[in-house]
Amino acid sequence: MARYLGSVCKLCRREKEKLFLKGEKCYSNCILSKKRGKNAPGQHRIIKSKISDYAKHLREKQKARRIYGLTEEQFSHYYEIADKMRGSTGDNLLRLLESRLDSVVYKLGIVLSKKMARQMINHGNILVNNKKIDVPRYHVKIGDNITFSERCKTNMRKFHKKTALNTPAWLSFNEDKFIGTVLNEPLLDEISRYINSQLIVEYYSK
Repeated sequence: MARYLGSVCKLCRREKEKLFLKGEKCYSNCILSKKRGKNAPGQHRIIKSKISDYAKHLREKQKARRIYGLTEEQFSHYYEIADKMRGSTGDNLLRLLESRLDSVVYKLGIVLSKKMARQMINHGNILVNNKKIDVPRYHVKIGDNITFSERCKTNMRKFHKKTALNTPAWLSFNEDKFIGTVLNEPLLDEISRYINSQLIVEYYSK
C-alpha cells in the first residue's frame, strides 16, 4: 500500500490550514505562522485569483483524506460504505472516519498526532474492552472502554498536558484511571467546523 513519505508540512501549506500532522511541532513551531508557510509548496506555484468549483471539491476531499491519514483507495472505500447507509452520505462518512480507533485515540488528547496513535495501536499498546487491538481502522462502538499498556502511560501523561485539543463531548477521558470511553456517536457539529462533507459528496457525485 502506498504511503506518503514527503514533508507533512507541505500538506498543511497546500490546504492553507493546520492539519496537526507533525506532532509536537504543530503546537510550538508551525510553518504556517512563518512567511514561507503563506505560500503553496512547489517551485513554480501558480496563484489563481478564482478557484473553480471542481478545485474546491477536490481540495476538501484531499484535506479530509490527509487529516485522517488515508490513501485514496481507503478513502474511496469509506465513501462507498457511507453511500450505501441510510441517511446523509456526508454525515455517514464523517461518522465512519471519526469512529476509527486511531482517530478516537487522537481525540482523547493523549497523543500529538494520528500517526503517533497508529504507531501505538500497531505496537499493541491499545486495548478496547480489555482486548488488544492492533488495527488502526477498528471501528469503536458506544460503550467501548479504551485502555493503554503500562509501558506507555508515562509518555502519554506528558503528551496529554501539551496537547491543545479538548476531548469532544461524545468521548470521555478519566485522567486518574487513564481510561477513555465512547459515550455516543460522533457529533457532526464538532467535525463540520473543519470538514465540509457536502463538498466531498459533490466531488464523488460527478
